[in-house]
Amino acid sequence: MSSAIYDQINARVDELADELIQASHEIHAKPELAFKEYFACETLTGVLRKHDLEVETGVFTLETAFETQIQGSAAGPTAAILAEYDALPGIGHACGHNIIATTALGATLGLQAVASQLPGQIRLLGTPAEEKGGGKELMARAGAFDGVDAALMIHPAGVNLASMPSICVAEVEVIYHGRSAHASAMPHKGINALDGLLLAYQAISNLRQHIRSTERIHGIITEGGAAPNIVPDRTAGQFYVRAADEKDLAKLKPRVQACFEAGSKGSGCEVEVNWAGVDYLDLNTNWPLADQFQMHAESLGREFVPYEQALRFGAGSTDMGNVSHRVPSIHPMLAVAPPNVVIHNPEFAKWAGSEEGDKAVLDGAKALALTTADYLLSPALQDQARNAYDVSKGLTA
Repeated sequence: MSSAIYDQINARVDELADELIQASHEIHAKPELAFKEYFACETLTGVLRKHDLEVETGVFTLETAFETQIQGSAAGPTAAILAEYDALPGIGHACGHNIIATTALGATLGLQAVASQLPGQIRLLGTPAEEKGGGKELMARAGAFDGVDAALMIHPAGVNLASMPSICVAEVEVIYHGRSAHASAMPHKGINALDGLLLAYQAISNLRQHIRSTERIHGIITEGGAAPNIVPDRTAGQFYVRAADEKDLAKLKPRVQACFEAGSKGSGCEVEVNWAGVDYLDLNTNWPLADQFQMHAESLGREFVPYEQALRFGAGSTDMGNVSHRVPSIHPMLAVAPPNVVIHNPEFAKWAGSEEGDKAVLDGAKALALTTADYLLSPALQDQARNAYDVSKGLTA
């Protein structure tokens, strides 16, 4: 690709630096939970409209989702850049979604500056509810990725990685219904719902000894009773069940279900098991695109940890995995904190609003935009990305 286009994209992101960082800080200062990201949505779409882009909100069934499109100079593929902007309960942007959002914003505006030199189409999708609810999967079911040829986003972390180690996760809520009674005067009249939940919790703890190293089960008690002298008639918990891929997850979920049912049988309670309507899938990284992103990020001075080395540190989950099983996708990680500061920790939230976080906004915007421009301009890269995706899905020999 022409170095002139690279220079124009980088210069445009630099011109917008103050505006992008301000948006990042504003979203960081006002964290919002899944499906309730009204301020973040308004902030991001306001910047887009300021720069003469038409934006539609409330798209693909989600009130806080948005979309804008930039048409290139000729027919070609469609590349989608994805923004996340929800936060975590109690610890705010400890996953750095303010950085994800404004990186996507900056990349889109950087590409706007060279759109007349690019074939195809650029779409920016605002995707709510990554932390809980599977917003991207819900949007996908409503057609958000129909016609998309590649999807790109970044995620902040403690190291630079070409891809995020990611596994599947299923979320489940369990509720036990018993019968209340005076815990001292007439305990024999009660059916203890807390016993049901604790029996299930212990059964799951035992099950953990006999699952694969790539599998995880973890949960909390969200409702444990009203008072010590009242036999609890209702308790509730939330659990996450993780596995390396969709097939292994399908095998593990019934084993966890059996633990919940054992709690019911052992305590005499009725149990209500509510599996979420969305399972997060493992990340099917498109390596031709991921390698291209790494090249551009390295040109900005970033040093990457080998992906094989990162696998030793464990894996999380993301609904970007669901997108990656539909279209060629990347989800690289950019360092905003020291390696010992992990995401989903209050300390990481501080780094997400720091100067290092601001630097990731600009570096991420540039690397995403440059990778997208390469993809739109290079039929060879398009073929490599499609072939790698087809092989990963078992569609070719």
